[in-house]
Amino acid sequence: MKVAVLGAKGKMGRECVAAISAAKDLELVSQIDLGDDIANIKNAGAQVIVDFTNPDSVMKNLEFAITNGINAVIGTTGFNDEKLEKVKKLLSANPKVGVLIAPNFGIGAILMMQFAKQAAAHFDSAEIMEFHHASKADAPSGTAARTAELISNVRKTKQKPAMPDGTKTALPGARGAKVGDVAIHSIRSDGYVAHQEVVFGSSGETLTIRHDSIDRAGYMPGVLLGIREVAKHPGLTIGLENFMPEFK
Repeated sequence: MKVAVLGAKGKMGRECVAAISAAKDLELVSQIDLGDDIANIKNAGAQVIVDFTNPDSVMKNLEFAITNGINAVIGTTGFNDEKLEKVKKLLSANPKVGVLIAPNFGIGAILMMQFAKQAAAHFDSAEIMEFHHASKADAPSGTAARTAELISNVRKTKQKPAMPDGTKTALPGARGAKVGDVAIHSIRSDGYVAHQEVVFGSSGETLTIRHDSIDRAGYMPGVLLGIREVAKHPGLTIGLENFMPEFK
């Protein structure tokens, strides 16, 4: 399978280049970064792109890939409902193309999200703390936002009441930013890669689910899984867990 990496000179891009180059069933045919002509991926015969660029570039890259019949594995964050609707519209004109948008490619991170989804039905309170390197462009992280959505959906399905919170006065942002029902607290600092805690509480007990990404190499098994599976799943897929048999 012929693969192109967009954002190839970034930290995640370099890891992807190394992992794809080492995989016997994949061929790295193009490496694109800022200033390069995206048409090179088509000329190189790429069947799948892997995009770790930035929220300002990813939509243009996706439009090019989908229009040219190239499957896409997207690790870039910053997708909102408007952008997702645009992706769906592009795919409606090219229904054989598969696009995976994954908030996180770490297998442990996916398990964390799924465990949080299970726990959400059993606790009164839930909040998220996420810790990332200081150069991360978005807050909250895509992983935190996705986790909050999963928890909120479960709470809605179970018709759980509002979370207990007696706060009367607070500085703006002191209680975090809400995604659905869940407050997310984002920390940006040197020394971190990517870390997240999901804290649940009910009377008399708490449960903390934590995932730590120590090195970006830890994302590569998930990236490779996405590359190998995306063409088998035409249309838009949100979350790598949909390519994992135990979560289907």
